[in-house]
Amino acid sequence: MEFIMSNDRNRTSEMISALKQQRDEIAVRMHLAGMEVKQEWEQLDEKLSQLTHRFNPLKDAVGETADDVWESFKLVGDEIKEGFARIRKSL
Repeated sequence: MEFIMSNDRNRTSEMISALKQQRDEIAVRMHLAGMEVKQEWEQLDEKLSQLTHRFNPLKDAVGETADDVWESFKLVGDEIKEGFARIRKSL
């Protein structure tokens, strides 16, 4: 069970790192974006902050709900990733 938890922690850490990198790359191009894109950006940035805030206390937790926690984080992460892709496409 500990191996699974460790693997989930690693995958979640990697996902958050990749999302932050995407966020930073897009931020460089934001000054050229229109208001609609900026609003979506702000919403996604807030979701990423919330995801990071929720993950930090849980990354060392153990228990039966590890798979559920991972799936929950993955859903939010995928939503943020898709939003970043929409913004990148519109820039």
